[in-house]
Amino acid sequence: MLEVGLTTALKKNHPGALIGLLELSGVRNDQPLTALQALQRVVETNLKERYLGWSRAELLQLPVMEAYREYYKHFDMTYHVLLQLESIIFKDKPLPSVSPLVDINFMAEVDTLILTASHDTDRLTRPILFDIAQPGDQFTQMNGTLKDLQPGDILMKDGKRIVCTILYGQDNLSPITRSTTHALYVAYAPRGVTADQVESQLSLVEDYAHIFFAESQVLQHRLLFVS
Repeated sequence: MLEVGLTTALKKNHPGALIGLLELSGVRNDQPLTALQALQRVVETNLKERYLGWSRAELLQLPVMEAYREYYKHFDMTYHVLLQLESIIFKDKPLPSVSPLVDINFMAEVDTLILTASHDTDRLTRPILFDIAQPGDQFTQMNGTLKDLQPGDILMKDGKRIVCTILYGQDNLSPITRSTTHALYVAYAPRGVTADQVESQLSLVEDYAHIFFAESQVLQHRLLFVS
């Protein structure tokens, strides 16, 4: 099981935040996508029915969405899971098909609205710490772009580098690939998101994993309270 820690700076700057961890081993991410794509269509249909007739203003009034909106507003940014949800229910766009391990996270994320990153655990270097960005911090985004980080943003770093931030997503080295067999899902919840809401996200990803990866094993499923 991957051990993680919380820094003093994170506790001081974001009391009440939550980090959810789901670590899976024994998965095969090179499986065909056909069955999963069928479930994606079901998820999309359910979302359209759930939010039929809703406006963006009404979506923003959802308690979980309000919490993320407040966090992103502090940095003059828009919560990107809101944009993903809107693309499905307002623009009729399908969920992306990347790989099974990634896709089950996307399906859960637009359902619960809880921001969650997915990493290849074997590409991470110990120790793992959750921290905040400091002035001058940078990291390389998934697309290869070197990004200046916004001080105060919650982030995850391993023994070598920053691997993920709430505002800018994942780095270019640790994301899940088709050859991944050991996955780590990290749910980031700012103050105002409840433990039950984060637990719903982790449980939904785990349920999907059991459907598509019969041999998978749960190494950890837990919440870290920032206080």
